[in-house]
Amino acid sequence: MSLPVGYREAYIGLGSNLEDSVAHVTQARGEIAELAEVVELGFSALYRSLPVGPQDQPEYVNAAMRIATALPAIDLLRQLQAIENRHGRVRGQRWGARTLDLDLLLYDAQIIEQPDLIVPHPELAKRAFVLYPLAELSVPDLTVPGLGSLAELMSRCPPDGLTQIDS
Repeated sequence: MSLPVGYREAYIGLGSNLEDSVAHVTQARGEIAELAEVVELGFSALYRSLPVGPQDQPEYVNAAMRIATALPAIDLLRQLQAIENRHGRVRGQRWGARTLDLDLLLYDAQIIEQPDLIVPHPELAKRAFVLYPLAELSVPDLTVPGLGSLAELMSRCPPDGLTQIDS
């Protein structure tokens, strides 16, 4: 599928482990798809994963979303943060529990290093809950800029504790 003129391909990681996590992730999908200058191209299955960091928190629900967008990467990030805020996201403890986490994983084949935005997402290669849903959506032979092929990354990151949620 070719992208609309002036649009770039981007991938977003979605996660939640507070309140109704499935609802937060599902509702965020709809809110992202409704953004101006965004077209949904695909959405992965939902997965349960163990928390990263403090283990005294609930399991996460994770997914990945593929979009086309005419928004610059930093503007897309700001829109994603606004959606998180509407879902009651509180930024506090690193890797702590959250109602909604939306990460801009990839933005075209760009490497972006700005104070508020690093793409590819710096933890992408280490996270099964990102890589496996991302693999459901990716075009054949997706390469993560600066890191290698998605297949190579997955071969080094087993799906420990990652389970697909029945729909």
